[in-house]
Amino acid sequence: MAIKLMIAVVLFLFMHSAFAEDASSQDVDWFFLTMALFGGLAMFLYGMEQMSDGLQSAAGDKLKDVLAGLTKNRFMGAITGAFVTAVLNSSSVTTVLVVGFISAGFMTLTQSVGIIMGANIGSTFTAQIVAFNVTQYALLLVAVGFFMLFTAKSERTRHYGSMIMGLGLIFYGMGVMGEAMNPLRTYEPFLDLMVRMENPLLGILIGAVFTGLVQSSAATTGIAIVMATEGLISLPAGIALSFGANIGTCVTAVLAAIGKPPEAVRAAVVHISFNVAGVVLWVMFIPQLAEFIAYISPASPELVGKEKMAAEVPRQIANAHTVFNVANTLIFIWFTPLFAKIAEILVPDKPVEEKIIVKAKFLDKELLEVPSVALENVRFEVGHMGEIASDMLTTLSLAFQTRNRHLVDEVIRMDDKVDVLSELILEYMSDIQQESLSDESSHTLQHLMSATINIESLADVAESELSEICKKFIDYDLQESDETLTLFADFTKTVITAFDKLVEAIKNDDENAAAEVITVKEQIRHQVDDILKNQAGRIGIESSKQLLLVRLELEMVDQIRRIYTLTKRIAKDFIPEELAMKSE
Repeated sequence: MAIKLMIAVVLFLFMHSAFAEDASSQDVDWFFLTMALFGGLAMFLYGMEQMSDGLQSAAGDKLKDVLAGLTKNRFMGAITGAFVTAVLNSSSVTTVLVVGFISAGFMTLTQSVGIIMGANIGSTFTAQIVAFNVTQYALLLVAVGFFMLFTAKSERTRHYGSMIMGLGLIFYGMGVMGEAMNPLRTYEPFLDLMVRMENPLLGILIGAVFTGLVQSSAATTGIAIVMATEGLISLPAGIALSFGANIGTCVTAVLAAIGKPPEAVRAAVVHISFNVAGVVLWVMFIPQLAEFIAYISPASPELVGKEKMAAEVPRQIANAHTVFNVANTLIFIWFTPLFAKIAEILVPDKPVEEKIIVKAKFLDKELLEVPSVALENVRFEVGHMGEIASDMLTTLSLAFQTRNRHLVDEVIRMDDKVDVLSELILEYMSDIQQESLSDESSHTLQHLMSATINIESLADVAESELSEICKKFIDYDLQESDETLTLFADFTKTVITAFDKLVEAIKNDDENAAAEVITVKEQIRHQVDDILKNQAGRIGIESSKQLLLVRLELEMVDQIRRIYTLTKRIAKDFIPEELAMKSE
């Protein structure tokens, strides 16, 4: 739908009364111009996506560490945002990604503001590349990238091939668009429109609308550079378009935040307020900014007229785009708490929806664009499900000790939550499988999928088996000796502690915590032996009621041991393979 609207708007600009047929229109082949312009734009956008996918696949597994680890202060947050956006090729996607970390509690909204600010700097990466006018080598890049992509045996080499091929398509698309626009250099109605673009408000409006439609500020800035390469646009007009692109890029974050939790909406509000504030601050100083950029950028004094503009303005626009965003970040980064506070005021917390059994905290569909980060959020969600299962075990242990039927019913309700989360997690992982995954990500996905299934099975054991045994203890008023109660309490505590270690291992990808789950195997075996010895001494001298007690105790031992078996099975996927083999 957005592409159709984009086509309609651009066609309107070209076919509007400003371009009404006159004598000079006979020199312009409008069909070829429109076809080449949109064909070039399609290659440009596809090339950006291809380059971004290659970069993500090559560096995506490190993105989660970068986002989570370099946000200790606002300045490192800005550097992080710039780096990640340069890789993702989208400041909007970076804004969406930090939402998951806010929800997970790994960063505050204030810390995320620094990342969002830095994202605007990273978004200038593509513009700087595009400003190197190397369209004559575009097909060479496409050929080299294609060869690497389809012949290399190394997965990393294929990722780099995808990146190089995408870069070649970007340059080739630029060349096609530039070729299409060449006749407009002498078309007076179009030149008149470009003169009107000197009005900064018009340039900002066009840049914002176009960016909102294609949802890519890099595309808008890239087209401005292409027009400058043909000598069709001045530096002030190019700056105005890039200002508008900074506002229009917020559309993606706004769309992503619709229907999302308050944290997502607040991140979008921060994105909008920062970008709009930056444009408002600079809009009256475009001539001064243009003069400064012209001073620091390479010049071609040997050229004159349109040739001089074509040689100088493309690099000047790219530099202006970078300087503008760097300056805004340096100015506004001191006010990150203020931006966060404004967002919290504008977007208050929603009341809790009591009718919903449970909601996934971290499974954001927008994160699917970066599979490695989406998998990290799956890890958090599996940990969330594990925490509920742990609460089930703890509540069940308390219900057994206190003979509380209401607590048993609460365990059954908790199992419903685990079932819902399990279904949501598996569905989300199915979506991740549709994306391009590295070998490491595929390996992680399989382990998390296995963990999800086994934790659900573990919760079912607690709900269907242990809960029923506990009910029978209550219904038949069966009472154990203090010694037996102590043995069962210690045994249950050991298993619950092991399971809590497992949840910690999953959430933090902690091999040491997973290894601790395996090491309690001998302790559990001794505790089971102690319980069985205690029971053996009572068989043959008890009443039928006492025999029932012993039988139920044996069943309980089996089911609790089964829970540990499932826990250990999951833990083996999160420790090195050689340690897992030794634990057999």
